[in-house]
Amino acid sequence: MKLIVGILIVTLCVFGGFVMSGGQLLALWHPSEIIIIAGGALGAFVVANPPHVIKGVLKGIPKLLGGAKYGKQSYMDLLALMYDLFAKARKEGLMALENDIEEPQQSEIFKKYPKVLADHHALDFITDYMRLMVGGSMNPFELENLMDLELEIHHHEAMLPGESVTTVSDGLPGFGIVAAVMGVVITMASVGEPPEVLGMKIAAALVGTFLGILLAYGFVGPMASALKHRAEEEGKFLGCIKVCIMATLNGYTPQIAVEFGRKALPSTVRPGFIELEEHVKKK
Repeated sequence: MKLIVGILIVTLCVFGGFVMSGGQLLALWHPSEIIIIAGGALGAFVVANPPHVIKGVLKGIPKLLGGAKYGKQSYMDLLALMYDLFAKARKEGLMALENDIEEPQQSEIFKKYPKVLADHHALDFITDYMRLMVGGSMNPFELENLMDLELEIHHHEAMLPGESVTTVSDGLPGFGIVAAVMGVVITMASVGEPPEVLGMKIAAALVGTFLGILLAYGFVGPMASALKHRAEEEGKFLGCIKVCIMATLNGYTPQIAVEFGRKALPSTVRPGFIELEEHVKKK
């Protein structure tokens, strides 16, 4: 929804201001300029990026139509899930978690938190490291280094779609100049035409520059930033899981381990101590 609102604001303000200044919208309609700019940028995007990055962009942009992927409720459910797992391990032993982490879809603990269960990145992160804990004694320092390495790789991969769209945004003004230069070439070839004809051809050339800059800074650039923000949100979600697991490995009780995770959250999504405690008890 936020994406649509932003696009509407940009469109209405830019083109509305143009009309208020006495301009005519049809004067900006030049399909050939759009084909040169959009087609050139699309072709460069395909050449520059491997298939998995292209797929990531195609999957990521529609998701911008929705709200934030991880809100306060998502983090509260995550912390409640971690508490349930740690409490069961503390009461019955780590081996009691084997069935839960091997088949989370069938686990009564995981079933209580469908949003976490549906997030395959978070689910894999939890089950993989809980499996290492169940499988044998782990050195906390080695496990933390392994987590940091995985989080670094995940963050790099998650940022690739946003970075690739940023590159497209940076190139759009250049393609706008290409369209403008081609328009000038056409104008110079028609130098014997009447002034009104030359004026229309020059205007068409300038529209190319206008469209390149507008697409770059009004639409594509902001979408690239939004993709990066979503990638950072996912990294913070996985980071919260890491903090909880490390606190447990260092011998803290489930209540304190979850409190470590709560303190690691951004202030915008961090629940209060009592709020989280009541949520955990209810679950």
